[in-house]
Amino acid sequence: MSPAPSPDDGLSPSQLAAKYGLSVSGARPGLVSYVRQLWGRRHFILAFSQAKLTAQYSQAKLGQLWQVATPLLNAAVYLVIFGVILKTSRGMPMDVYIPFLVTGVFAFTFTQSSVMAGVRSISGNLGLVRALHFPRASLPISFALQQLQQLLFSMIVLLAIVVGFGSYPALSWLLAVPALVLQFVFNTGLAMIMARLGAKTPDLAQLMPFIMRTWLYASGVMFSIPVMLADKPAWIAEVLMYNPAAVYMDLIRFALIDGYGSENLPSHVWAAGLGWAVLVGFAGFVYFWKAEERYGRG
Repeated sequence: MSPAPSPDDGLSPSQLAAKYGLSVSGARPGLVSYVRQLWGRRHFILAFSQAKLTAQYSQAKLGQLWQVATPLLNAAVYLVIFGVILKTSRGMPMDVYIPFLVTGVFAFTFTQSSVMAGVRSISGNLGLVRALHFPRASLPISFALQQLQQLLFSMIVLLAIVVGFGSYPALSWLLAVPALVLQFVFNTGLAMIMARLGAKTPDLAQLMPFIMRTWLYASGVMFSIPVMLADKPAWIAEVLMYNPAAVYMDLIRFALIDGYGSENLPSHVWAAGLGWAVLVGFAGFVYFWKAEERYGRG
């Protein structure tokens, strides 16, 4: 006797999946659902960032002090080359130029480190990505959060330098808080963009140092853009001053340094900072989410 026909006979795999409520393993969830999943993993994101921060210098004798020493050494090198030899201060008093330079180095390092960590956040953690099911955006967000924690640790030294050169605590210092929040949102969005690109093209990590170095020189870390380009067409300085790295550096400088007034900032600079944060933060998140099901495969 032939077996009795099953009610599932003749149904395609997709029809069977729909009938029994099955879904594709690792399929990309909806955007709102994805945000909920990330919020549910918030403790993992924070713990992962703290663990990475602790392990970063675990093999060095000075340990976490390198978080501060590295940008300070960079600032010292830039001071000798650009401030003393090339005299890019261009009339800016040294008691203003040195905090100006150190603040720029710390602020740009925050963005640079977030981007570099974002590039490797997926490709450098494939074992974790393939072994566990979790929203992959947790990784670039964790790395951006790691860099924020590192910057906040370094801010103690930065504030000491600012005070040492005559800029004492004032209400304007509070403006550094929203500036850093906007920069963090921008950095996180950019880290997610680079994470998706780096997951597909791992060699991008080798190219990024050259791109970041070019960005550093174009952002006025070591010099005032309008002063340095005073003899060039005005639109060149305008473009460079509105690039996001320059915007966030200038906002922090304006907040902390007494001799760095609003005349050094482009018009509507807070709107520019907010615009860059919203645009890159949202676009980066959506761009990363769209490839959610492809990370760790192939």
